Amino acid sequence: MVDVVSERESADTVGQQRWCDETRRWTSAVKRDSQKRDSCTTARLSLSSNNFIPSQHQTRHCMMMILFLEIITCTLLLLSPFVTSYPADLEKGRRRVVHVLEDDTGEVIVQTAPGKVITHRGGTITLPCRYHHEPEDIDPNRIRIKWTKVSDAFQFEDVFVALGRQQKAFGSYQERVSLERAGPGDASVIIHNITLEDYGRYECEVTNDMEDDTGFVNLDLEGVVFPYYPPSGRYKLNYHQAEEVCREQDAILASHPQLHKAWLEGLDWCNAGWLEDGSVQYPISHPRDQCGRKDSPPGVRNYGYRHKDDERYDAFCFTSNLNGRVYFLKRFKKVNYLEAVKACQRDGAFIAKVGQLYAAWKIQLLDHCEAGWVEDGSIRYPIVNPRTRCGGQDPGVRNLGFPDKKFRLYGVYCFRKNTDIQSTQAPTETTSKMANSTRSI
Repeated sequence: MVDVVSERESADTVGQQRWCDETRRWTSAVKRDSQKRDSCTTARLSLSSNNFIPSQHQTRHCMMMILFLEIITCTLLLLSPFVTSYPADLEKGRRRVVHVLEDDTGEVIVQTAPGKVITHRGGTITLPCRYHHEPEDIDPNRIRIKWTKVSDAFQFEDVFVALGRQQKAFGSYQERVSLERAGPGDASVIIHNITLEDYGRYECEVTNDMEDDTGFVNLDLEGVVFPYYPPSGRYKLNYHQAEEVCREQDAILASHPQLHKAWLEGLDWCNAGWLEDGSVQYPISHPRDQCGRKDSPPGVRNYGYRHKDDERYDAFCFTSNLNGRVYFLKRFKKVNYLEAVKACQRDGAFIAKVGQLYAAWKIQLLDHCEAGWVEDGSIRYPIVNPRTRCGGQDPGVRNLGFPDKKFRLYGVYCFRKNTDIQSTQAPTETTSKMANSTRSI
């Protein structure tokens, strides 16, 4: 029986193909003849060998049929992408939604803030995430909440997980993360004592048995981006060394959004530096021939992702709020580097790091027109209100380079850490509304 059906289908297919070929030949002949305004004579001659010669009346009728067939054919061709069968994996995803809605096994829908939440180092922030599930009478102890940090390289770091009354924080988040518990369907978490490393993108995942959904929240920090190169000179750092020198100066490698924001605020730097994602970029606010081309538009120049071990550039570092105060130590005489370190220690402080000096300039508005030693052996001073005798017309942290530590004499910038117990800051409220669209699985 199977063979008979197969042969019949094969015969039908051959017949259909022959009819399509004959129709196509006749259609082409009629079109060519129509352009010469000579009815269907040429068509009859060209098809006479196949005993397929229409009369003049039949020709007019056939031409109308041809037009009708062409319209149908074009319509089917246009619609063909929409009737193409879906791959198996897409069909599986589509059926999963239908299965959940029909089977009432527990649909989970998660909503998070569509933009970002902003805080500063040392602060407290709420990462908002709410959910609802269907049917509504699901036991809340069966709901699993998991928070994960996602890097630009799609690496995942566990932050927090909760199942009913059981909760656990991971790694550096231990004893700093807890559920907000603002009511039913609240999966928001509170992070205390924010660090520079907390900056980034977080995933909120809510699972009900086998069904789950996720949402994302971006945590941003108020702070400042600054370019950095070591005493050895420019373009001496591979990616890992750039990470280390930023950390040594109380900072982390900046992200592209942070560098772009700094450029919008006027940062102009003509040397390329590593960013957190492994790319190399630099911001230009005033185009000039020494920095690309003078006729090129301002912007953040991007060298793309570079080899992290073999290639060498400067670094763009990011730092945030200080748990302390940077100040210029007043002395009767200037000192060399070693004497500067000891002078700060005698004053109950430490010699300031470069990142601390930038944070004091940007956040605490430190303005002092006198050069001084900082921790990496460079000479710098912060200017909030530019004046002619203080290094130019633009605000910023002036850098006089790395002089001889033993024989050159300057003042010193010290950092004194706050000794008071830091009060817990109220969770920062986000001004953005919950996302209008939700994704159900």
